[in-house]
Amino acid sequence: MRGLELLDQVDYRLVQTAEEKEQVYQLRYRAYLREGAILPSDSGRVTDEYDDLPNSFIFAVYVGGELCSSIRVSILTPQWRESLSAGMFSDLLYPELDQGKVIVDPTRFVADYEKARRLPALPYVTVRLGYVACAHFNADIGLANVRPEHRAFYRKVFLQEPWGEPRRYGGLIKPVGLVAAHYPSIRDRVFQRFPFMRSSAFERRMLFERPGQAASIRPPLPQLAPAIAAG
Repeated sequence: MRGLELLDQVDYRLVQTAEEKEQVYQLRYRAYLREGAILPSDSGRVTDEYDDLPNSFIFAVYVGGELCSSIRVSILTPQWRESLSAGMFSDLLYPELDQGKVIVDPTRFVADYEKARRLPALPYVTVRLGYVACAHFNADIGLANVRPEHRAFYRKVFLQEPWGEPRRYGGLIKPVGLVAAHYPSIRDRVFQRFPFMRSSAFERRMLFERPGQAASIRPPLPQLAPAIAAG
């Protein structure tokens, strides 16, 4: 199923309740364990200190009413500097923040193995949330924190290039590296190749505006290209 076709069936949900968070944490555990990224644990869940920060948005992706995947999107600004990638690559990211830049940091992308096999476009519509965030927060830089074997996917979709060589993060067996792109420079090219990456102003507000949101995060662009809203 292609990305645009699957997008019509996708329900993006901001994870807020304890029950919703637990479902996502357990999905992370199953996904990481299957790919050999973590060791088995009695808790059967994966969470970290970045999950409950004001600049973090955890999303659950549902298709046909079933939880299929999840991703966390963190927004980094000169005032809000905490995220998984910022913790691992502060030497690379803090200088950018010191210049006043806004960085979108999607991490903890996981998918249910069987559902991902049935839905080949699932990775695309899941990581799309990072791109929607780039538009909403008028980002300068879009990141991805990935294992080396996954770099090709992010280069293909988001034109992101290696930025930080693989490093180890607590709890993970396999090291992950940083890829990045200057969002304003590559935005239109990504739209041309993958039209379903577009988003409407309404969709962006529904996904990323919430009470108590950090006022220091840069407001969205006044205008973007015509958009396709998620289903």
